[in-house]
Amino acid sequence: MSDKKEFSTSVTVKNKKARFEYEWLDTFQTGIVLQGTEIKAIRLHKVGLQEAYCYIHRGEVFVKGMHIGHYELGTHYNHEEKRERKLLLKKQEIEKIRKRMEEKGLTLIPTKLFINNRGLAKLEIALAKGKKIHDKRDSIKEKDMKRELSKMKF
Repeated sequence: MSDKKEFSTSVTVKNKKARFEYEWLDTFQTGIVLQGTEIKAIRLHKVGLQEAYCYIHRGEVFVKGMHIGHYELGTHYNHEEKRERKLLLKKQEIEKIRKRMEEKGLTLIPTKLFINNRGLAKLEIALAKGKKIHDKRDSIKEKDMKRELSKMKF
């Protein structure tokens, strides 16, 4: 019974750098194909999305560079930390993403990993366009102004 309590059911891992580096145009929620002890490591918050990116290959979407740390209690069946993982999307969504990526030179980035109410790991991905330096400066100014306004209210 005590083993159940060590795993968190409210796991949310965000890619904070993605909001700063990219302008998000559209987001999608996807399932993710996991192996072995990966879900246990996710529930222990051992996930990193900073270096991850997504790509389409032969009509399927994959995420590459997503780090899921080792599960300590796993034996020789433990998973590989940075392997490519398949994402589960409908064919219509994959085709829509592929067309938009070809047209406008957009990229596909993972933005958030979470566990839904049924206990399944879901990955939120975004079609994004890279920001220029002046856009990044504008977002920093906007964030500073919001911080100043929230200080003035108190």
